Amino acid sequence: MKLWSLMLALLLCACSPSTSKPDAASTPAVMIGALSTASQTAASTPQPQALSDTAQQTANRWPLTPRLKPDGSKWRIAYYEGGQYRDYEVILKATVRGLMALGWLRDMPLPAENNPQAGGFWRWLAANARSDYLEFLPDGYHAAGDFDPKLRPVVAASLRTRLQERRDIDLIIAMGTWAGQDLAKPGIATPVVVMSTSNPVASGIVRSDNDSGLDHLHAKTEPGRYGRQLTLFHDIFRFKKLGIVYEDSMEGRSFAAVDEIAAIANKRGFTVQTCHAPFNGVSQQEAEARVTACYREIARVADAVYLTVHRGITPQTLPAVLEPLTAQGLPTFSMLGEQEVRQGALMSIAQLDYLYVGRFHAETIARIFNGARPRQLPQVWQAPAKIALNLETAERIGYNPPVDILMASDEIYARISPPPSPR
Repeated sequence: MKLWSLMLALLLCACSPSTSKPDAASTPAVMIGALSTASQTAASTPQPQALSDTAQQTANRWPLTPRLKPDGSKWRIAYYEGGQYRDYEVILKATVRGLMALGWLRDMPLPAENNPQAGGFWRWLAANARSDYLEFLPDGYHAAGDFDPKLRPVVAASLRTRLQERRDIDLIIAMGTWAGQDLAKPGIATPVVVMSTSNPVASGIVRSDNDSGLDHLHAKTEPGRYGRQLTLFHDIFRFKKLGIVYEDSMEGRSFAAVDEIAAIANKRGFTVQTCHAPFNGVSQQEAEARVTACYREIARVADAVYLTVHRGITPQTLPAVLEPLTAQGLPTFSMLGEQEVRQGALMSIAQLDYLYVGRFHAETIARIFNGARPRQLPQVWQAPAKIALNLETAERIGYNPPVDILMASDEIYARISPPPSPR
């Protein structure tokens, strides 16, 4: 077996977002720096943890079978997000599809494109979902504006008051880090299922990968996920300077898995070139301008780029983000997944539009409605190992993928797809 095959097999087997709105021209100059790893507490990348037989047996104590509440009424679900980030709706849709597959909802087609209005898809879901068991509350959508730090404590306090006093919600989906942090508080009895967080442990949502620390709380964890991505990326390209962009805040470092990147860089001997681009407390337009400017600067100092999760990267802005990187012949690895590979990132780990993630969240919700406390259910989840690769991007940067890489790729895109038209 070739070395490439062995390395890939081993790696893959381990894997079972200012109120002002400046334009790009008025954006302040960006600052490039090197990531300091001296203050990082993680000495090495956490290793993946398979779901133990005991944990699976514990989960299986509660069935997935649809059922009504003990009083014969439907279960009432609400939703909270810190702001509008594209993957939130994608993951919510995947969870809805998982609930359909389990029989909690009747089958129905979902809108293919994201709804551009805040809470638009939730309102659509509340009006159109058909179920004998579940109700998506029409007044159940809550958001802190569009990642507005001043509005956040007001909305969070109002929601917690509703949960504690009105008690008209049976389960709430907390989408993203802000929402998870705001509902990871003692004194809440309503089950909370946290979704779409890069690292719920590092961001202080849950106590550990295996224990949320609060009976009402559950959050999916993927220990070592981004370290495995970077290990694969480095094994292929052996870069010396990796470029990343993130907001320099606790949430921003968590979204971008900065500590995990630092651990891998220490272990493997490459440096990390950084640029800070805000996404909280700024307009969507500014978030987009700042992140695009950062990647233009990163293209000058890095020899490979890890595209981290950022509110400013959208299907419409991704081409501008990638253009200077491709022009410099830099390989790019998307933290997010195959949707960015489809649009021109070189490679990533494919997630099949979050099919498996949605099923995991749906099963968690089903078991809670069958009597489980959220804390009793397994949190550790591992993505199936599937590589996505864009051949047009490979050609543009002068990279000829070895046969081993092609054989290990489950999703191969021959061309770069144009961005969808804004709605």
